[in-house]
Amino acid sequence: MGYFYGLGRRKSATARVRVQKGTGKVVVNDKPAEEYFSGSKMLLGEIEKPFNVLELNGKYDVSVKVSGGGPTGQVEAIRLGIAKSLVEMDESLKNNLRRAELLGRDPREKERKKFGLKGARKQRQFTKR
Repeated sequence: MGYFYGLGRRKSATARVRVQKGTGKVVVNDKPAEEYFSGSKMLLGEIEKPFNVLELNGKYDVSVKVSGGGPTGQVEAIRLGIAKSLVEMDESLKNNLRRAELLGRDPREKERKKFGLKGARKQRQFTKR
């Protein structure tokens, strides 16, 4: 098999991640990650986190198809997808990734707006008279 697959989700973002042996290139939606996330060092650092924890920098190429959500949700979905695909590749990496808290999915989603309210929970201002 040429690549290992992992699916990552966060908020409303979904990332389908493929990891294969290579030189450390990260491609997101057919663009280099630096271009897709417009050079934000913090976001790019989050993508590299699973490789940093396992000291595998520059040994794998990552190809990602991501949809939905904003930049932060997308990056965290990609990070989870990379971690899952590394575990699929080698089961012995699971403990290190779990200790670094990279394998848990963050289940928080946006709460829907309720009728009669201004948002999910915000109510109209109360007037006594």
